[in-house]
Amino acid sequence: MKKFVHLVLLLPLTAFSAEWSGTVVGISDGDTLTVLNAQKTQVKIRLAEIDAPESKQAFGTQSKQSLSDICFKKTVVVDDHGTDKYKRTLGRLRCDGVDANAEQVRRGMAWAYRQYLTDQSIADLEATAKSARTGLWADESPVPPWEFRHGGKAAKAKPTSHDKTASSGDSCGSKTKCGEMSSCAEAQHYLNDCGLSRLDRDHDGVPCESICR
Repeated sequence: MKKFVHLVLLLPLTAFSAEWSGTVVGISDGDTLTVLNAQKTQVKIRLAEIDAPESKQAFGTQSKQSLSDICFKKTVVVDDHGTDKYKRTLGRLRCDGVDANAEQVRRGMAWAYRQYLTDQSIADLEATAKSARTGLWADESPVPPWEFRHGGKAAKAKPTSHDKTASSGDSCGSKTKCGEMSSCAEAQHYLNDCGLSRLDRDHDGVPCESICR
């Protein structure tokens, strides 16, 4: 009887976190990507404990490219932390053995998301990047994305020369709607490479389902 009681007490402690693996098939921005799991289902992942610049912010393009360099088309192990209010999976990710959450902060491509932070090492990496003026910390007063999303002075923030350099010469055109896409491949490009999230209205990683069936 005692062994049974101990087992019941332990079950809730292990139910909140689980690991699973897959392949990264899409990058939405500097803290969100899509993983194809073992069941061949695409899962949208929001990297836990960090917050990357929004696509319209300074360093938004560079942050997305950085996460792509770390994870795109690589095998990933997801430490699953459940889901957020947008039904995205929250997780700590290891892409080919690299801690993607920590690496984004180390490179100065994301903030430690202190509102949800549980790992002090993430905050320590941010402090080091800030001291060295690495990545987004090269700007004098970078606007945290949680402020940018809620308006105020952040809503007036404009891309810096860093982002103009990063985006010049890219292959993102002026198309914005599914009706303007000539193929599923083009729609995937605009979603994954250009950050046109409006093409994926149900957030399942598949854009323009009328042509990407």
